[in-house]
Amino acid sequence: MSRWRHLKTGLLWFAFLLPIALHGSTVWRRPHLTEINRQPLFQGIIYSRRTREQPRPNIIHIIDIDLTTAGLRPLVTPVNPQADLKKYGTKSHRAVGQKTSAFLQTHGLQLAVNANFFSPFKEVTLWNYYPRPGEPVNLMGLSMSNGNVVAPANPDQPPVPTLCFMNQRAVINADGTCEDNTQQAVAGNLMLLENGQITTQLQDRLQYEGKKPYSFTVAALDATGARLWLVLVDGKQPFYSEGLTVGEVTALVQELGADTALRLDGGGSTTLAVSSPRGPTLLNTPIHGKIPGQERPVGNHLGFFADPIEP
Repeated sequence: MSRWRHLKTGLLWFAFLLPIALHGSTVWRRPHLTEINRQPLFQGIIYSRRTREQPRPNIIHIIDIDLTTAGLRPLVTPVNPQADLKKYGTKSHRAVGQKTSAFLQTHGLQLAVNANFFSPFKEVTLWNYYPRPGEPVNLMGLSMSNGNVVAPANPDQPPVPTLCFMNQRAVINADGTCEDNTQQAVAGNLMLLENGQITTQLQDRLQYEGKKPYSFTVAALDATGARLWLVLVDGKQPFYSEGLTVGEVTALVQELGADTALRLDGGGSTTLAVSSPRGPTLLNTPIHGKIPGQERPVGNHLGFFADPIEP
């Protein structure tokens, strides 16, 4: 009996200390608080990392993409034939949970970020969450891959802004539609900028969301549609990166020169993965199950094929 009591006590201590050990090990592996100014990653893709101390600690990742670059092509997560379509009673949303780094590696991409919001979702602990890799989800808003609709816009819901890719250019449409020649498309849930100005939707949102710092993934375009910025803000990590408010991240993309911008899925979904000789590498620090550095399986992704930098 005494031996069983000791074993039970040991297991309880193990369960208590393991999350602390995981948290500590990942904290030390986070990128240092050093800035990077316009570092070429691949042809047509430039990376910058900004740090801020005021009004709170923050790390901001900026990907500057020239869509006219030869050899550069976007790709959105295609239909997954393994999705359990019957589980949620629809064949219109053919997506499953997948980590952004796994999406990048599966398709041989050079860069990838998370994209559409999705449901269902839960995050209770590092062990109790949904979706796990391969579990089916419904995407919110339009998603297209290689000219095929993965998830249609929901006609019963208000339109959500959509980022649409054609040949060497892109547009962000507030009405959730895309042109007939669109090859790839993802959707967000809030239009931040139109014609370089803050939208009325954002002004309304600022009334009850304006003071809350958060993790963000934002897509923004210049007026020509040939230059795309992907802005990712790490958050939920005290004294390291606590996030920006929606107003602050909008001011940032305005500063970059954006004409239109929309918010993609954020929070713990915020992930920036690139290819490297060691395999997929995360440039940001996602947080899942309250553990920094843990990557969350998400429902949809936006990635890019690109040629290496010539020596």
